[in-house]
Amino acid sequence: MTQQPPPAGPADPPDGPASPDLPERVARVYGEFDLSTVPAFAGGFINFGYWTGLPGPADRKLTRADRVRSEEDLYRLVLGTFDRTRGRTALDVGCGRGLGCALALREFGLEPVIGLDAHPDQIARARETNADLLAALGDSPGRLEFLLGAAQRIPLPDGCVDCLFSVEAAQHFRDLPGFAREAARVLRPGGRLALTTFFARTRAAARALPELLPPYADGLDVPHVVDEVAATLTAAGLREVRVRPIGDGVWEPYDRYMAQQPELHDDEWPRRYLTAYETGLLDYYLLTAAGG
Repeated sequence: MTQQPPPAGPADPPDGPASPDLPERVARVYGEFDLSTVPAFAGGFINFGYWTGLPGPADRKLTRADRVRSEEDLYRLVLGTFDRTRGRTALDVGCGRGLGCALALREFGLEPVIGLDAHPDQIARARETNADLLAALGDSPGRLEFLLGAAQRIPLPDGCVDCLFSVEAAQHFRDLPGFAREAARVLRPGGRLALTTFFARTRAAARALPELLPPYADGLDVPHVVDEVAATLTAAGLREVRVRPIGDGVWEPYDRYMAQQPELHDDEWPRRYLTAYETGLLDYYLLTAAGG
């Protein structure tokens, strides 16, 4: 989250009601407000980005192209955790505009790729954003599809997914145990999960975050504690759960980009994420696990 969302108010998505499982605040931000149009994001993605390997001097001014690449590279980092991808079924939980799904199909050979989102407006945007790709698939439309559904009630049969990924969505999940159980259910034996987003480091940090960052105070985000997230995945039957902090490739360069382009935000709080990171309140993590 990089710009103050609109004041809380009634959610009234133009393309139909959001899932009843979706909190009103989340429904509005991803519905009528359309978070992907916030200038601090770029290229239709909605994530902080993974900023390693940028070309040029370390102190140069970061560009919009760098911003888009950082967002794509976060998906590449996640998708790169899967040992084999070509021809394997993938599910993106919280797919937004579906650009990560298209990248998974195009660069990693995953197919079919299924994008799941709990907001009907996001599903409509994903289909519109990827209309040319969907048309190019011609007689094989099932290679890429977008489904409306909640993370804790995935509308897919048991054991049908090889690679399940989720990029900067789990901070919105109110029912993490439900998501973990569903992930374990839909993964085939030997399937893999990769999840990345920002989490609180400790319970004390989780209590402090709403004082620093408005999205926690207004109900958009939930300050999940990273160790508890990992334990929840294990309790659901997922194996080999691993937690990797990746904040050193996220927070400082993201903050530098924001500082260099102040027109992208209308107040100072979006830059408090670096403060939260440096003071030990939160970090960005990559979690991986194997299906049962």
